[in-house]
Amino acid sequence: MQHVRAIATDYDETLAEIGFVPDRHLRAMERFRASGRMLILNTGRGLEDLLIVFPEIDRFDALVLENGTILVDPITREERLLADPLPESFLRDLHRRGVSPIPKRRVIVDTWALHEAEIRRAIRHANLNLHLIFNQDTVMILPAGVDKGSGLRTLLAETGITLDQVAGIGDGDNDLGLLEACGIKVAVPNAVPELLAKADHILTFEELVDAILIQ
Repeated sequence: MQHVRAIATDYDETLAEIGFVPDRHLRAMERFRASGRMLILNTGRGLEDLLIVFPEIDRFDALVLENGTILVDPITREERLLADPLPESFLRDLHRRGVSPIPKRRVIVDTWALHEAEIRRAIRHANLNLHLIFNQDTVMILPAGVDKGSGLRTLLAETGITLDQVAGIGDGDNDLGLLEACGIKVAVPNAVPELLAKADHILTFEELVDAILIQ
């Protein structure tokens, strides 16, 4: 892995455990960035939600949030939307159909997967070009063609780092797009079967950092 210049990591159950980043992963983050490489957070969380559980976002070099729909500078907190927010009329229709909760996000909607049927009916009714990405018992509603991988591609286009120089690591179904975009595909040991099957390596975040730095 000596050619790796960046890690793009999921947050929940990859970098974090039960919502919070353990000390061993904080130390691994510091070691990785001290080597001059780029650390990218690529998560389905929105900025407000992320700041509640991990306010020290300046520990990252870049943030890809809301499943690839927003880039955020962790220093200035300037946001760059990569997709249009879902229409308010569509959100109101979801409410009328009993889809709840709908947490506040800048672009996407995420809620319980049990609402899938009503969500698909609302999409057909509004004639919108949207797709669903599932993550265990939740579902995200996004503009078609957008995922963690597309957000990472947009970010890297401005860095000089190529996709084959990036190690992507995650645990859930919504990390499939991330791994597909990266040259090194890593699943954590507790990842879903589909991700484990896609991965080149099965490692924890700390183990991934060590594998890169010992080269």
